[in-house]
Amino acid sequence: MAHALPLRPAARLRRLPPVLAVVAVVALLALPLGPDGGGGAHPADAVSALVVLYGVLRLVRDRRRPLTRRAAAVLGLPVLGLAVAAAGAASPGAGLEGLGRYLQVFVLVPAAVLLLLRDRDDARLLAWATVMLAVWQGAVGVHQYVTATGASYQGEPIRAVGTFGAQDVMGMATVVSLGLVCALGLALGRTPVRHRLLAAGCALALLLPLAVSFSRGAWIATAVTCAAQLLLAGPRRALAVGAAVLAAGVVLVGGLGVGTAMLQERVGSITQVTDAPDQSVTDRYTMWAAAAGMWRERPLTGVGLKGFPEYRDSHASLALSSGSETDGAGAGYQRQPLLSPHNMYLLVLAEQGLLGLVALAGSWLALLVLGLRRLRAARRAGGGGLDCGLIACGLLVWQLTDFAYADIGGPSTVLTAVCFGLAAWWALGSTTSGGAAAR
Repeated sequence: MAHALPLRPAARLRRLPPVLAVVAVVALLALPLGPDGGGGAHPADAVSALVVLYGVLRLVRDRRRPLTRRAAAVLGLPVLGLAVAAAGAASPGAGLEGLGRYLQVFVLVPAAVLLLLRDRDDARLLAWATVMLAVWQGAVGVHQYVTATGASYQGEPIRAVGTFGAQDVMGMATVVSLGLVCALGLALGRTPVRHRLLAAGCALALLLPLAVSFSRGAWIATAVTCAAQLLLAGPRRALAVGAAVLAAGVVLVGGLGVGTAMLQERVGSITQVTDAPDQSVTDRYTMWAAAAGMWRERPLTGVGLKGFPEYRDSHASLALSSGSETDGAGAGYQRQPLLSPHNMYLLVLAEQGLLGLVALAGSWLALLVLGLRRLRAARRAGGGGLDCGLIACGLLVWQLTDFAYADIGGPSTVLTAVCFGLAAWWALGSTTSGGAAAR
C-alpha cells in the first residue's frame, strides 16, 4: 500500500487559511504598550502592512483578478479626495504621513481583508478573535477599576484602559465595544446552540468593562449598534436578547455595585451640552467649531492633511483649554495637546473639504447600503450567514456612529481598518471569488 508523503513545511503553510494573517493583527493588539504610551507605530500596524503585502503576493501567485469593479470603485473612492488633500498639506512630509495613514485604514487593509477572507467560517474566526481580544482587554480593564490601578478619572485611578495605557484612554473602550458587537452578532446567528450561548455570555460579560471605561462615545455607539442588530435579526430575538441585557444591567448596577456616583454622573453628562458642561465637553465643541471654521475658509479642498493642529488656534475660541491631562495605569502625569476635533466627519471636512468628505463618506455609505441589502437577502434565504451579516453591518454602524465623537488615532485604529475590511467582504464579496460572502 502506498503511503502519502509528508507535506513539506512550505506546503503546510500554504494550506493554512489566509485569514490567519488578519487574525495575527488582531492578536497583536493584546500586547501591552510601554509606560510612555507606546510612541510610534504599534506592532499591529507593522503586521497590517505585511498583511497587505501578503495579499498582493497571493494575487500574483494565484493569478487572480484582485477586485471586482464595484469593489475597486467603492474602496478606491476615497483616494481622490486624499490625493488632493495631500497635495495641499503644509509640508510634503505631513501630506505623505497623512496619506499613508488614511490609505492604510480605509483602502489598503480593508482590501487585503476582503481578499484574504474566503468564506463565512473565516469571517466567524476573525469575529471570535475580536471577541477574545475584547475579553482580554476587558479583564485587564476591570482589574484596573477594582484595584484602582487604571487611568486617572476625576482624580482617582479607576478608569479602565486595558493594556493601551493612559495615553490612549479610548483604546480599550473601542476594542471592547467592537468585541461586544461581534459577540452579539454571533449570538443572533444560526450556528450551533453552544456557540451562540458562549457568544451571548461574552457579550454580557463585556458590558462591565465597557461601563468602567467611562467612554460616553463608546456607550452611545454600542447602544445604537446593538439596537440595530436586534431589529435586523427579527422582533422575537430582539425581545429575548433585550430582556437578557436588561437583566444583566440590573445585576451589574444593583448586585455588583457598578452604578457608582461617578458612573451615574458620567451617564448624566451625555445630555449636558449647554447646561454646565464639563471641560472635556467644552473643549470638544470648541474644536468642532474650529474645524467648521477651517472648512468655511477652504470649503472645497480643506486646509490639507495633518493641517488641523496648525490652524486650530487661529479658529478656536478662548474657551479651549491648553490640553488634556493623563495619569495613572503605569505612566506618570502628562499633558497632551488637543490635535484633532474628536469628530471624524469634521476632521475630514476641515482637512479635505467637501471633496474629501463626499468621497470618504460616500465609500462608507455604499458599504452600508450594499451590506444591508445582502443581509436582507440572507434573511429571506433562511438565515444562512445571518450572523456574518449582523457582525459586518454592526461593525460598520458602530464605526459610523462613533465617528461623531472620535476620529482615527492610536493603536486601536488598525482594528478599525480590519472592521472596514470585514464590512467590505460582506458587502462586496463576489460569489465567484475567494472572498465570497454568500457561501
